[in-house]
Amino acid sequence: MNERHTKSQAGKEKSTLKDTKRKKPFVAGVRPSQARNTEAVSGSCEVCGSDEWDTDVRRGETSCAVCGFVAAQNMIDPGAEWVNHSNGADRSRVGAPTTLTLSDKGLSSEISRIDLTSGAAKRHGMSGKAARDWRRRQRIDQRSKTRDSRARNLTSAMQFIRDRGGLTPQIEQQAASLYRHAVERGLVTGRSIRGVTAACVYIAAREAKLPRKIDDIAAAFDMRSEVEQKELKRTIRLVARNLGTHHITGPEEYFEKFHSDLQLPPTVLGAARDMWKIVGQDLSWQGKKPSGIAGVILYRASQESESTRTQSEVCKVAGISEVTLRGLLKILNQLAPPMDS
Repeated sequence: MNERHTKSQAGKEKSTLKDTKRKKPFVAGVRPSQARNTEAVSGSCEVCGSDEWDTDVRRGETSCAVCGFVAAQNMIDPGAEWVNHSNGADRSRVGAPTTLTLSDKGLSSEISRIDLTSGAAKRHGMSGKAARDWRRRQRIDQRSKTRDSRARNLTSAMQFIRDRGGLTPQIEQQAASLYRHAVERGLVTGRSIRGVTAACVYIAAREAKLPRKIDDIAAAFDMRSEVEQKELKRTIRLVARNLGTHHITGPEEYFEKFHSDLQLPPTVLGAARDMWKIVGQDLSWQGKKPSGIAGVILYRASQESESTRTQSEVCKVAGISEVTLRGLLKILNQLAPPMDS
């Protein structure tokens, strides 16, 4: 009798504990984004003149602490969204940042082709029929994003910039931004997407003070014929004039690239920069090609060091002829005579 009473009492205590756990009120955690500043009001209140403000993060409102006048509403909370129901420590639902190098800026969802290959399908436990169905859905999803001509244009252009530009991610963003501005101003109409993207890549590199030779850009974008290169130069001038990118490239911006291409020691680069500081302000260089000036200064600096380079090697890197190099060398020797003379 006592054993039954003890078991029943233990069962009641367990049920009471379960009910207590179930009835325990839910306490929401403090949102870290509440600590962020969402106040968009400064100055004094236009009703009572007070400069004390209260911010309601949940409502997105800023009101006067004295008279209650609502000075701002529908404010944006820059913090992360903390409303999902996962059990992990980090409950934020912020995705990848937007990028200009994608036609939709990376805002839409995408079915990756990598997950639909035969090997990946087996790893994911998908049958052959399921993999075929998902490939069909992926094609339909891709076509639905490029229904209008502008979306197709941006898709092709961003692919060119990513695959052929050879730029760092930051400069890629700048080139993509230039192309989008060119589309808005109607500069792409009547011109090839390849040519306009090549012009934007060239201008973006020039604005970042990491200039590329037009010949290198033309080769990367398969614009090798003389007609295509003339069209590229014309497009570069058009885009630069309409978008206000008027950075003038100087010889000193080519030193590091040519120095790396020629595989010269660091002392030669320092000597070339010192030489340019001495002769750079002379008017004799006006109208001369900046890459040619950089090439001849590096050539002179290499001749005065133990790591000499031939004229043909320098001309190949600088993109000039040996006749041009010798002409520039005469000017340089007049401004700064060699040490052995």
